[in-house]
Amino acid sequence: MTDDAETLRVRALTTLTTARDRTTLLTSCVDDPDLTAQHSPLMSPLVWDLAHIGNQEELWLLRGVAGREAMRPEIDGLYDAFEHPRAERPKLPLLPPVEARQYAAEVRGRVLDLLESTDFHGTRLTEAGFAFGMIAQHEQQHDETMLITHQLRKGPQALTAPDPAPAPLYTGPAEVLVPGGPFMMGTSDEPWALDNERPAHRREVAPFWIDTAPVTNEAYQEFIEDGGYWVDRWWSPAGWAHIREHSIDAPLFWRRDGDQWLRRRFGVTEVVPPDEPVVHVSWYEAEAYARWAGRRLPTEAEWEKAARHDPTTDRSMRYPWGDADPAPEHANLGQRHLRPAPAGSYPEGESPLGVRQLIGDVWEWTASDFLPYPGFRAFPYKEYSEVFFGPEYKVLRGGSFAVDPVACRGTFRNWDYPIRRQIFSGFRTARSAEGV
Repeated sequence: MTDDAETLRVRALTTLTTARDRTTLLTSCVDDPDLTAQHSPLMSPLVWDLAHIGNQEELWLLRGVAGREAMRPEIDGLYDAFEHPRAERPKLPLLPPVEARQYAAEVRGRVLDLLESTDFHGTRLTEAGFAFGMIAQHEQQHDETMLITHQLRKGPQALTAPDPAPAPLYTGPAEVLVPGGPFMMGTSDEPWALDNERPAHRREVAPFWIDTAPVTNEAYQEFIEDGGYWVDRWWSPAGWAHIREHSIDAPLFWRRDGDQWLRRRFGVTEVVPPDEPVVHVSWYEAEAYARWAGRRLPTEAEWEKAARHDPTTDRSMRYPWGDADPAPEHANLGQRHLRPAPAGSYPEGESPLGVRQLIGDVWEWTASDFLPYPGFRAFPYKEYSEVFFGPEYKVLRGGSFAVDPVACRGTFRNWDYPIRRQIFSGFRTARSAEGV
């Protein structure tokens, strides 16, 4: 066994274990009726996510890597995300909670045995432990989905976590200038990067200004109080039609109480904190705010250049702070907290140009459609990315407090419909810098 193989084995074990510990927390903090209930037609029952996690792990590791026979082939269709829309999943003959836990645990036990004997060479699935990394990321993505379900769930508080530390007083500029010119976007050498992040390619970006931190609740309230939801010129035609049809006049989970705004957060009602990044806003809302503020949303390329490009070395880094894996001083990740940190937090995680909180806290809407990079190749299956490419989906970047570091990189791409608000989405704004 080489040192490299042992390092990969430890990394795979650590990320798989971290993901399973989180899955266990999210599915053990409520009683079985809450696991089998559908808390919103937008989301699956929690018990579906639990068994789906086990099924995908069996499919790609035990069958795909080890070549073993299916453990329970009769359930494959039940947990195929493309075969059954979320709204229909409660009607399926799903494994009950006890069986779902047993199935996921049995799969995991066999996977850990497989991990001990895997040769991390020979196929694209096994090279550098990619398949194990893909499954750890998949589970963490479903953990974030289950955390969204917990936020949508009615009833008493089931999850707790300490609040982020108060942010040190930020006295720097509200925006920073990102110089124009080329940079390398995407990656060809990050071993666990997913197909839509690949390949690395040269991208030209004109100079632009970008917010130092995400837009805050306080700033967003100014938009609301100025009648932003009632002035059609701030909205695209599709956005205006959507908010009028659904009577939307504030971020999801907000309600006005006299002269203040309250919000519901994981079963607790609180006054909306003015200094936190706004969260649970749609792309339409982000776009309207930006237009009201005389600005715009950054493109995906602009966002990535602000997050990764070091103008001193002319190099694209893995993260805004460099190439080191995220640590607690860099970003608010991994469900360590159940809320965004105050704007201006994490000075040790800022980019070389001084942009903060590009990783963690809230997913950030960009102006861009979700499209393939030049030279894109689907791997290991088209349904992860390729079937979603097109103008229907908008790109989000940066991750949120609900994202684990294994599923969050400077190149990581998320996407969703522009109407989506249940996700942990916020934004920052930009403006062009003509003549710079």
